[in-house]
Amino acid sequence: MKVFTLGDLHLSHQVEKPMDVFGGHWQNHSEKIKENWHSVVEKEDVIIMPGDFSWATYLEQAEEDFKFLDRLPGRKIMLKGNHDYWWETITKMRKFLGSIGVESVDFLYNNSYQFNGKCYCGTKGWDAREEKDEKIINRETIRLKLSLDSAKCDDGDIIAVFHYPPDDNPLLQSILEEYGVKKCIYGHKHGFSEEPKRYVSKGVEYINASADQVGFIPIEI
Repeated sequence: MKVFTLGDLHLSHQVEKPMDVFGGHWQNHSEKIKENWHSVVEKEDVIIMPGDFSWATYLEQAEEDFKFLDRLPGRKIMLKGNHDYWWETITKMRKFLGSIGVESVDFLYNNSYQFNGKCYCGTKGWDAREEKDEKIINRETIRLKLSLDSAKCDDGDIIAVFHYPPDDNPLLQSILEEYGVKKCIYGHKHGFSEEPKRYVSKGVEYINASADQVGFIPIEI
């Protein structure tokens, strides 16, 4: 079993939200994702998805996006992004997926998962450069610690998952240091950038998994 990551799919099979307005590389991006996914991911693999899965506003509007994802190989673990307006309680989301026959998707939400002896923990986070709402910051901090505290790793290796990049967020960095996190996945950042997609800062390896940043190809963690 291998573990991959791919975020910011921004699917819109039921709502009108063409992504090619953000650049020609987004044209037919669903087909690119499908083709690339099949080229690297096997049925027994796991894909960690750090947010912005669907443009749907309501859960029911994401049905075709979930079915699209369910037809792709592997087990998918999904984190909330800032554009995932459809997101509900984990009970409602699991019930909805059961009602439409989607079996390969689950959610990272105040919990954790263990694959190949490593624990995957995380929360959406926030933009430290813009967000000053103390309520939001406290909420996301609590959710991160709940997820980290739930981790039961065979070898103590924890991989943190965020939607917002945490590398410029001193509070999140201090929590990662407290729990001994050495690897961190995030999304949210788009566009062509000279910033490396994988880099190490202060002892933590950061992986930008935004779909357009990695050529719409799931990358192995």
